[in-house]
Amino acid sequence: MKDPVGGVRAFNRFYTGMIGVLQEGLLSTPYTLTEARLLFELAHGDAVEVVDLRRRLGLDAGYLSRILARFEADGLVRRSRSTVDGRRQVIELTEAGRAVDADLERRSDAQIAELIGGLGEVDQRRLLGAMGTIRELLGGRPPADLVVLRPPAPGDLGWVVQRHGAIYAREFGWDESFEALVARVVADFAAGHDPRREAAWIAEVDGAPVGCVMCVRRDETTAQLRLLLVEPGARGLGVGGRLVEECLRFARRAGYTRIMLWTYDKTVDAHRIYQRLGFTLDEEKKVRAYGQDLVEEIWSMPL
Repeated sequence: MKDPVGGVRAFNRFYTGMIGVLQEGLLSTPYTLTEARLLFELAHGDAVEVVDLRRRLGLDAGYLSRILARFEADGLVRRSRSTVDGRRQVIELTEAGRAVDADLERRSDAQIAELIGGLGEVDQRRLLGAMGTIRELLGGRPPADLVVLRPPAPGDLGWVVQRHGAIYAREFGWDESFEALVARVVADFAAGHDPRREAAWIAEVDGAPVGCVMCVRRDETTAQLRLLLVEPGARGLGVGGRLVEECLRFARRAGYTRIMLWTYDKTVDAHRIYQRLGFTLDEEKKVRAYGQDLVEEIWSMPL
């Protein structure tokens, strides 16, 4: 692996240069990036105690005090005493402060729209997906109310293969033969599936893919659920359950009377979803697969 610290620092230099935060004023305004973020926090919430604001943004107390003093002198904020503890100060924006924040928001939206405007839909999805991955790996969490299910767009099937390979290697130690299996399943689906009886779904949050599943024909009366995956950062949001439920609805509409799936004992989180929705374990046997000793399982349920 190349130097990860150097790689992150190089990206930071690139992106801060792209969005102009090294200039004296952010977005051709008199405000720094820190000051603009402070205005954003005050504009998107109720009046807040100074100590809570400092804790939320991780700012030095003296630095924050100087910024707030400037804002107050410019008529952007007003101070009052907390009704709970008179020793604490409460800060809120004035109408002038809200107008400044609104102007910064418009300028920022216009800057980002121009930045990504030359990218096509597929590249925008790639960009948002990469940003989502950064947020996930460094501690962010997607909002639950923005989870949507949609058919695969160009580029999504490649993402399905790549994420299966990466996540199963990291979490279970499975080797590249598993990624090869996923690639064959995806290739068969892309090469000639019957859209009346077979379908795939991508779950996304804020434009970035966070999960997937497929429903394919096993035989005339039996559907097979394949390639259920949820990104680690999106687990706990109900994404897996929604994907499986959508698969079941499609299988019923397509005229199947039974659905089955093939999995392994290591996928404990998926087992909980299957059991909750009515699947039962039919068969299991010990196997050697993907460089591991595993228990292969067949689950099914009537439709």
